[in-house]
Amino acid sequence: MKFIRRLGSYLGVAFLWTLHLLPNRAIAAVGRGIGSIAYRFGRGRVTRINLALCFPEMSEAERHALGLAHFKGLGRALAEQSIFWFAPVERAMAMVKLTGREHFDRLEGKPVIVFAPHFIGLNLGGPKISYTWPGAASIYSRQKNPVFDRLLYHGRVRFGSPKLLSRQDGMLAIVRSLREGRLFYFLPDMDFGPRDSIFVPFFGVPTATVTAMPRLAKLARATVVPLITRQLEDGYEIVIYPPWEDYPSDDVEADVRRMNAFIEERVREMPEQYFWAHKRFKTRPPGEPNPYRKT
Repeated sequence: MKFIRRLGSYLGVAFLWTLHLLPNRAIAAVGRGIGSIAYRFGRGRVTRINLALCFPEMSEAERHALGLAHFKGLGRALAEQSIFWFAPVERAMAMVKLTGREHFDRLEGKPVIVFAPHFIGLNLGGPKISYTWPGAASIYSRQKNPVFDRLLYHGRVRFGSPKLLSRQDGMLAIVRSLREGRLFYFLPDMDFGPRDSIFVPFFGVPTATVTAMPRLAKLARATVVPLITRQLEDGYEIVIYPPWEDYPSDDVEADVRRMNAFIEERVREMPEQYFWAHKRFKTRPPGEPNPYRKT
């Protein structure tokens, strides 16, 4: 069984390698097709539950269409990842344009937390950041599958030699990186369980949200700069927003609410591009049922 899984992994990598030989438009089309299939047989149910919680005003048909559009975009991003893993660096970088870089440039040498929520272009925007600002730091979680772990790790380090930290390294390692003047690419908008989380609204739903970003900003005296990677018709665009002023405050809950409110504003601008396949509402306040549990 282990041999079969390993063989399947190598076949998957071979497929992705072959994919990068195609023109960009063909890769995108293949990815959208894969996404359509994944919506039906993958986490389509999780996506529909998330959309029902966040957009109760929509009809079921509208949420179905939005979920399908999300998976098509997600599949396209996965397929286009092959370019970032196997194609020349110049081809990959040409796919992503950058807007608002002056917000980083004016903070050069200072500790900066890059607040990068989980939109579907995230893994294609990250390499552009580390290529443009070499030595940027981020957290890397090892994959259980060793074949894909090597592939993902290689895909991270080939652009600008970023510093990859493990979650096990703890906050002090992140603070040290920030104080070295590195950009720290941070993705705090997932359900990491009740530890170090508080419940604050996200689309009106009490949502377990980690408090790490304001705590890190305070410890490292870092500036928080939000960033979103948008999927466009012919590529991607990183939009860097102005640095947050008066952040963090003396109220951690208010700081975390601000984070979720920013994400919600961006989601409403492009609802099909947020990462709805994640079980964002799995951790519930005491007494509330897990919405993903089948009854």
